[in-house]
Amino acid sequence: MDKNTIRQQYRQYRADLTAEERLEKSIQVANQALQLPIWDSTYFHLFLSSETLKEVDTEPLMAVLQGKDKQLIVPRMEENNRLKHLLLTDATPVLKNSFGIPEPQDGIIIEEKMLEVVFVPLLAFDESGHRLGYGKGYYDRFLARCSSNCIKIGLSFFSPEKQLPVEHTDIPLDYCITPTKTYTFA
Repeated sequence: MDKNTIRQQYRQYRADLTAEERLEKSIQVANQALQLPIWDSTYFHLFLSSETLKEVDTEPLMAVLQGKDKQLIVPRMEENNRLKHLLLTDATPVLKNSFGIPEPQDGIIIEEKMLEVVFVPLLAFDESGHRLGYGKGYYDRFLARCSSNCIKIGLSFFSPEKQLPVEHTDIPLDYCITPTKTYTFA
């Protein structure tokens, strides 16, 4: 199957979930994250989920990170399909962009090399840790600039595919968390 067909399929899977199911599964994902060996880290990058895209709701995970006094960094989309990364504080203004994705409007910029753990949005992932995003390459370009020690964790409502189409620019995950299981890729 080609990437666009898989994207359409997973968008439909998400659309078939009720708001209550998405929230319940998102809480389960946050609880699964507690089992990972990441909690000695300080700088955590977390995407702010989009209701429009029916993504895993990252608010439960955000509550866990804030409860553990972690430095929380969130992305903002820039021109040239790039992300800027800003420290999230109580004073950070957040507004939805034209895609319905919440983004910080300004704040303290954090360089990619400082990030120790990155939670990655995706539509699908496979048994080898490859992910299929939305097709613009924002996260692959961003992850390529992170430290080689940075832990990359996908968040998904669904189990992995056997194998996804892969490009040479795709950056694989270290883990992917689903509501019922955390997959480890080595």
